[in-house]
Amino acid sequence: MTILLNPKDYSGEFPDRRTDEIMRRTIDFFEAKGRGKSKKDDHERLWYVDFLEFQKREGVFSTLLTPEDYALDPDSRWDTWRNCAFNEITSFYGLAYWYTWQVSILGLGPIWMSGNEVVKTRTAKLLREGGIFAFGLSEKEHGADLYSTEMTLTPLGDGNYLANGRKYYIGNANEAALVSTFGKVAGSDDFAFFVVGDRDGNFEVVKNIVNSQNFVAEYALNDYPVTDREILSKGRDAWDSALNTVNIGKFNLGWASIGICTHAYYEAVDHASNRFLFDHYVTEFAHVRRMFADAYARLTAMKLFALRASDYMRSATADDRRYLLYNPMVKMKVTTQGEEVINLLWDVIAAKGFEKDMYFEAAARDIRALPKLEGTVHVNMALIMKFIPNFFFNPGRFPDIPKRDDAADDSFLFDQGPTRGLSKIQFHDFNIAYETADLPNLHVMKEQIELLKRLLVAAPPTGEQVEDFDFLLQLGELFTLVAYGQLIIESARIYDVPDYLLDYIFDFLVRDFSKFALQLYSKSSSTGTQMNICLSMIRKPVSDDAVYSKVVDEALSLKGRYRWND
Repeated sequence: MTILLNPKDYSGEFPDRRTDEIMRRTIDFFEAKGRGKSKKDDHERLWYVDFLEFQKREGVFSTLLTPEDYALDPDSRWDTWRNCAFNEITSFYGLAYWYTWQVSILGLGPIWMSGNEVVKTRTAKLLREGGIFAFGLSEKEHGADLYSTEMTLTPLGDGNYLANGRKYYIGNANEAALVSTFGKVAGSDDFAFFVVGDRDGNFEVVKNIVNSQNFVAEYALNDYPVTDREILSKGRDAWDSALNTVNIGKFNLGWASIGICTHAYYEAVDHASNRFLFDHYVTEFAHVRRMFADAYARLTAMKLFALRASDYMRSATADDRRYLLYNPMVKMKVTTQGEEVINLLWDVIAAKGFEKDMYFEAAARDIRALPKLEGTVHVNMALIMKFIPNFFFNPGRFPDIPKRDDAADDSFLFDQGPTRGLSKIQFHDFNIAYETADLPNLHVMKEQIELLKRLLVAAPPTGEQVEDFDFLLQLGELFTLVAYGQLIIESARIYDVPDYLLDYIFDFLVRDFSKFALQLYSKSSSTGTQMNICLSMIRKPVSDDAVYSKVVDEALSLKGRYRWND
């Protein structure tokens, strides 16, 4: 029984009727639109008016993205569990549909985090009217370097300002009801977040900077009038709301990868299973069977990790901020694993993956974007590295986190507090999860983990290596695998994943651990002690023909299970 999404046999398991209704009607919308029309819109780069009209008519964004305190309808709340499901469904049908939802989430973050009750009340009404939102953070010359922002608010007195500057790479800015815009107060070092919405005269949409269905704008404010009523936050609060908004939004990128890979997997397994070459079906070839086994195991692991990370996000408090490790891993690790899955499937279907009528053609293009948005892999790895000492050597004690699929409002996400002090965050002992399963490849990885800990104690990075981010990146990859495996084990128990599949997931994790150990060994600055320990980390997974056959059978059993309506 796979945990992968199948829109033809959808079971959302939501605690309320309204959520189930939204997911099913969204699936019905895309199935009725069909593959042909969706692909045509993609190729012609049409703005998705039909999808936006659908979500307006059904009140989708209003229900899913309005916190309970500002709800105009009884079922509205900010519920990460159901938002993950909507991420997965929209990306399953096309990244463009997911993207307009994603940048609305980013645009709403600084609003819901602010103390501006007037704007919050207005935002709830705009959502109910079908509005979408935008997040004006990046600039052409500075990217997401917040310190260097050139957007300025010039005070005029009596609570009035003029805003001047440009923002770049801003999704939805062509149609957003409100654009949350980050800048500085002129003549000071104070940051500010404010909303703009009036398109008359002083708000200029310069151009769409991408070649896609999405409208990713460069926009300019030219003496744009702002009052205190439009100010969301200033100073440190503005800075924190920028970073905390990204904390919420970047989590969604891993779910987009899961949706894309799942649809691409169905296409690939259907094609290969029905392709007869050299007197064999393609799925009879040994190398193809291996690629499907790996793609299926990696995709299942992606979803298991992201599901469990959602539990930690929903359960976060000021005293339990473990989500700040797991969240960037969903963005960084799950999205790069998505690239691995697409690469494996593409090697199977080869030239078929280029055909214009295939979903795969768009998947192969779009999967590359997700590791590069909301902070690159490298930026998120730099964040993750701060957690290594406490994770391995100073665990805390926390209550067990259950599966969080309850109909609750995730209010803490908009009250995360200061973004400082990451190195002080503690985690529960990762060994607890690793001791709950007795599987051959899990034991091999436990040995690799002990060697990694030895490396950190006996031969930690030198001063020169600390300055070499390329060196630290490989060390971070090894650390990431430990936390990745931990949450996969926890999630596998919740979702009744069979031991044979979990053991095969650790088969590829052992291989990945060996790969990154070899890369760390190969760095020019690696010391003799580091090299010796790295070599000892290189291990071969335990091979079991019975386990492998079960995984292959499960991977290929998805043949014919889903096909998008033409």
